Amino acid sequence: MRQCITETKTVERHYKLMEQGQQVNELIYVPSGRISMGYTARNGRSFQLGTMTCDSQIFGEMEFFTQYLCQLDIIAEEPLSISTINGDKLHEALVKTPQFALFFASAIAIDYQDTVDILTRRMLYPIAYNIAYDLYHQYLHDQPVEGFNRCYLEAERFATTDRVYRRAVKKLEDLALIKREKEGIIIQDLAGLKAFIAQ
Repeated sequence: MRQCITETKTVERHYKLMEQGQQVNELIYVPSGRISMGYTARNGRSFQLGTMTCDSQIFGEMEFFTQYLCQLDIIAEEPLSISTINGDKLHEALVKTPQFALFFASAIAIDYQDTVDILTRRMLYPIAYNIAYDLYHQYLHDQPVEGFNRCYLEAERFATTDRVYRRAVKKLEDLALIKREKEGIIIQDLAGLKAFIAQ
């Protein structure tokens, strides 16, 4: 895979590694650091998938193999070292070493499962449930993506407005399950939160 890298550079916070709607002819490799992923609809509404701490993460493989346009903005949340994986060199490597295809198929399948899980839960359950579920699984450290520190970005992560998001948080506070502090939301009653999402 390293033979496919044609450029390595450092980018600043807020740099778009990939942009919604772009044609993807090369992949981006991020060895470490935090990124965020988001989508903006034509009507101006935004959906934030969340933030991710990268550990040898590759971006753009789905779009590269399907030739679909990039679906999400992928943005550096801090200065990052990134590498460009050349599409032509990657194609040659896949022909020479078919095991690479298995690696990509596995990575794509995991991303697909994680994304479908997040989106179906967000569509089928109320916002208060989704916030509670998210907080509980952040506590367990088993989320594929993490949240934001800013309220309006958290609202976008749950595909809602700031006002509706705050009302859902207030509901969980009124149930004494969580508490808002300067650092963000903290769990006040772990057993109660677990019972709330088990309903």
